[in-house]
Amino acid sequence: MTTKGNLFILSAPSGAGKSSLISALLKQASARPMQVSVSHTTRDPRPGETNGQHYHFVSKAQFQQAITEKTFYEHAEVFGNYYGTSEISIDQQLAQGIDVFLDIDWQGAQQVRMKKPDVTTIFISPPSKQELENRLRGRGQDSEEVIQSRMAQAQAECSHYQEFDYIIINDDFEQAQIDLTTIVNNQRLKRSQQAQQHQSLFEELLV
Repeated sequence: MTTKGNLFILSAPSGAGKSSLISALLKQASARPMQVSVSHTTRDPRPGETNGQHYHFVSKAQFQQAITEKTFYEHAEVFGNYYGTSEISIDQQLAQGIDVFLDIDWQGAQQVRMKKPDVTTIFISPPSKQELENRLRGRGQDSEEVIQSRMAQAQAECSHYQEFDYIIINDDFEQAQIDLTTIVNNQRLKRSQQAQQHQSLFEELLV
């Protein structure tokens, strides 16, 4: 019997290091397959992006139809473009025993939690406001106006930290990576997961 995968949500303000942590986690050896959910979007592909790998690129009409049919775990409009997480796709992956990670904001997390209360939610926080600003400036690609806008958005994101199951302070990257791995393993070791995965063992022990 295939043990059902776990669904994780990772949220963080821009510059907190969430994407780097997810990437590092997926490169680790794991007893169970893991992958990041590929979202649907109505925006045009950027240079180097591949349909089905970075995003599922769809028309606004297709996206609106999916909203009408309620096939998204969560969806949102950002700067005139729509983004959403397919419920069917995620459930299929979980049924195959794959641990799936959703890289979404607190609003998306609220929507998913309403449909799937057992989702594990993780908030990645910067170690300080100053360090977050330093990281955003260190990118060297944003104007002062964009940086200030991102700082304001970060404050809005951080105001919802109490809604999450786990909080990781990304001060030292290696420690934050250990913390994330610990959370994932903790979910896998829960009684419900272990009892299902090792059903034959416990049946034998109880004969």
